[in-house]
Amino acid sequence: MSSIRIIAIANQKGGVGKTTTAVNLAASLAAIGRRVLLVDLDPQGNATMGVGVDKNGLERTGCDLLMGEVGFADCVVRIEAPAPGFDLLPSNGDMTAAEVGLMQSDQRERTLAEALASVADAYEIVLIDCPPSLNMLTVNALVAADGVLIPIQCEYYALEGLSALLDTVEQIRGSRNAGLRIEGILRTMHDPRNNLANQVSTQLVTHFTAEVYRTIIPRNVRLAEAPSHGLPALLYDQSSRGAVAYQALASEVLRRRERTPSAA
Repeated sequence: MSSIRIIAIANQKGGVGKTTTAVNLAASLAAIGRRVLLVDLDPQGNATMGVGVDKNGLERTGCDLLMGEVGFADCVVRIEAPAPGFDLLPSNGDMTAAEVGLMQSDQRERTLAEALASVADAYEIVLIDCPPSLNMLTVNALVAADGVLIPIQCEYYALEGLSALLDTVEQIRGSRNAGLRIEGILRTMHDPRNNLANQVSTQLVTHFTAEVYRTIIPRNVRLAEAPSHGLPALLYDQSSRGAVAYQALASEVLRRRERTPSAA
């Protein structure tokens, strides 16, 4: 029986650290021996580029899988580092065509779920980097997922954006995926010298106590530089505060998973 856990990393607001979290959490989980699949569902392909894969040189992407043109093995890319590495379902601008194609499919909301079910025995954790909008690709991720990890930058409009996403999760739970839950709320790009950031952080803990991860991702230059080198922070500068924070998050994600195991 599979014990795979599928986590959608989502926020309708852009620029909150979704892709940074997807890439660095995947690398950190792989580094401690977990069998990880990173799914890039964003047509921008930033997660793909962030692990050193040229999105413009791909022959096959997740678009081809979602369109039913190829099997899973035909488009997955192996990322060898950090050892023992992890798998990537890559993306590029072609993914926009997948969104259009899905709208014409009878199983439009369950296409990704069906594809992941076919490889459930191969992985322990699947991380899905969602686009910064509620489109058919994001709906596919939420229907396929067990949980939603929500990165939030501690700024003025953060709580408003969170409220909209939680409403979306409730809608998906009520009509398409009854098992969907909040995996955790992650505070990102946090600067403890910023009074507003500290206030928003406190509000999050007050309102969503159990859901907020104890780990806080700091605003960190090395973390911001790593994607331009096609590397997770763990490989770019393992001792940087950003890399250390994502290693701590990986451990916290696993602890939560052990407390609430997948029913799969």
